[in-house]
Amino acid sequence: MGIKRYTATADNTITNAFEANMSTRGTGSNMGAADIIEVFHIYAQESSASSEDERIIIEFPISKVSSDRTAGLIPASGSVDFILRLYNAKHSQTLPKNYDLVVSAIKSSWEEGSGLDLEDFFIHSFVY
Repeated sequence: MGIKRYTATADNTITNAFEANMSTRGTGSNMGAADIIEVFHIYAQESSASSEDERIIIEFPISKVSSDRTAGLIPASGSVDFILRLYNAKHSQTLPKNYDLVVSAIKSSWEEGSGLDLEDFFIHSFVY
């Protein structure tokens, strides 16, 4: 069989990173409908033991995958590889030489959101 491509139907970026004041965390942020999704880990920015993470959530059309499997368009479970392909957006920050992303399923529904409310947040967050 050839390659079958499934495109995400929704995505969002969630974070616990500190805002510019270095005391408030951006946990109520909404970056759904943004043009990019971001992943990072920052250690010791607020204090010598502080830890900040930014994660992404992505929704794929699982019902379409299931119906394609039933229709014989993709092989049975255990006989196919699914590959998540993400790309780097050009930016001025330093990239790690090596990293691992942990991919896990989300078992409850979520809303993509419609905000870019962290746009100003990141300008301040990464100034060292």
